[in-house]
Order: sequence, then C-alpha cells, then structure tokens
Amino acid sequence: PLCARCTGIYMGALTGFALMRLLGRRRAANLPPVPITIVYLGFIVLLGIDGINSYLTFFPGMPHLYEPQNWLRLTTGTLEGLALSAFVLPVLNYTLWRDADQSSSSVQSFKELALMVAAGGVIIVLIVLEPPILLYPLAILSTLGVLIMLGSINTMIVLALTRREGTAHTWRQALPAITIGLALAFIIIGGIDTARYYLTQALGLPF
Repeated sequence: PLCARCTGIYMGALTGFALMRLLGRRRAANLPPVPITIVYLGFIVLLGIDGINSYLTFFPGMPHLYEPQNWLRLTTGTLEGLALSAFVLPVLNYTLWRDADQSSSSVQSFKELALMVAAGGVIIVLIVLEPPILLYPLAILSTLGVLIMLGSINTMIVLALTRREGTAHTWRQALPAITIGLALAFIIIGGIDTARYYLTQALGLPF
C-alpha cells in the first residue's frame, strides 16, 4: 500500500521498535550515544540525498547524480526508519512514563546498531524478492508501522498540550493518551486520502 521509500521507512521503524523491546529498552528514555546518533543522522541525510535526486528526475533535462532505483529508495528508507525509531522511542518514553529509565539509551552500542542494520537488510531482501506468501504480511506490517509512528508522535503532542507528561505508571493509565494519539493518526491518514482523492478526481491532476 506504500511506495518503496515509505515502505522502507515504516518497516525500518517497526523493526527498530521491535528490536529495542527485545533488547530490554522498553522504557529507555535516553537518545543513543553521540557517535551512534551521528551514524543515524547520516542515514537520514542519505535518504534526503536520494529523495532529492529522485525528485530531480521528474523534470526533463535536470541534472542528477544517478538513475533512481526502487531498491535504493527502499534501502535509504529502511535506514531512516531505523534511525527514527531510535529517536522516537526514548522521547515517547520520557513523555509518557513516570518511571522512564533515564539511565538507559534506546541503542547503546555499535553492536546493537549493527544488529538493527542487519535486521533491516533482511527486510530489504524480503521486500525486493517479493515472495508471494509474504506480500500480504509485509503490506499489513508496513501499514502498522505508519500507525505506530504517527500514533507515537501524536501521543507525545497530546501529553504536551494537556500537560500530562511523565504521569503514567501503568498501561491502563497511558491508554487514554495513546488512544487519542492513534485516533489522530487515523484522522491524518483519512485527511490525506481525502485530499488526494479531491486533487486526482476533481482537478484531474496526474498523481
């Protein structure tokens, strides 16, 4: 249901969230150490470069570095998704939980970073190969990644606006803010779909 780049972003983010939970970072509230953060920022820059290069090819005659490829869009998207998960999780934990672990980073070592990149590589290979048995599961998971990312960011915004940061101790206490954040995610997606429908159907634009 998503383009190659967005599939990579949200599958990468979902993979990052899952691995950080398996590594015991359930309520980690610190960003990765500076050297690892720099690597993650490099991943984001790579996506920016690839995105700008792809955009330039929309205009005949515009110079660009290389011909865009879906596997490359998928790869840079996945790397950015891994980076976003490492940044969003600790901020969400700090905003949501009363007992957020401020002594723990979301990703603590280059070994863990390598593990995440390796897992992202597996995801990239599976998507590129497009095995029929996995197409529906991958589509569902990538959509779940969209909801988790948007829901997490919206939850942080809701908590900040209502001045309820760092007050939840249990999932039951956190549920109202999470529910509102997830509902806002559906509203945002619905709004984008409605706008796209209007632009393509009513105005006859070719996208």
